[in-house]
Amino acid sequence: MFLPILMLLHSAFANYTDLTFELPDKAIQCFYEDLEKDDKFTLAFQVISGGHYDVDCFIESPERRMIYRKHKIRYDSYSAKAEIPGIYSFCFGNQFSTFTHKKVFFHLEVGEMTPLLPIPVDKDAALTQLESSCNSIHFALSNVAKLQTQQRVQAAIDRLHAENIRTHIIYWASSETIILFLVTIGQVIILKRFFTDKRVNASVANT
Repeated sequence: MFLPILMLLHSAFANYTDLTFELPDKAIQCFYEDLEKDDKFTLAFQVISGGHYDVDCFIESPERRMIYRKHKIRYDSYSAKAEIPGIYSFCFGNQFSTFTHKKVFFHLEVGEMTPLLPIPVDKDAALTQLESSCNSIHFALSNVAKLQTQQRVQAAIDRLHAENIRTHIIYWASSETIILFLVTIGQVIILKRFFTDKRVNASVANT
């Protein structure tokens, strides 16, 4: 699986959070962010292990109004502006699972990516070549940070998948070893009984 989510990452004036957490079965986990009116926020998440790699996700406004809700999805991203100031809830649910825990990665960013150096409003003023280069490097580094985060998430998914496969292989090999051992013992017992019966029959015939 490849993380198909474009995540806006750290900039000089953006507040962001990257977090990986475990979501127990039949549970809901919420995270809260205090937003001002017209603050732009972006939520991106992906399930990296557990079951069918799916969770419920919903976002509630301070008035407890549902502004985003998805059921049983593996990944998604959502961007919006805060209509009213207050504490917004970003929740993940695993109520439909009876015994499977999920591990979820999510990224929450508040604010917009802005240039490192402000662009002059006056038409007569302009950025120098050095200032323009600084802005270009700033956005390029932001893209590099985004790709690094994607690679870290993908590496975590691959590692957990490999560990899951290794566990299944160990269980399968152990089961085959036990079955082979029991079959071998059974064959020895059958052969022993076969020769014992022959000896009994031979002694009866001689008497």
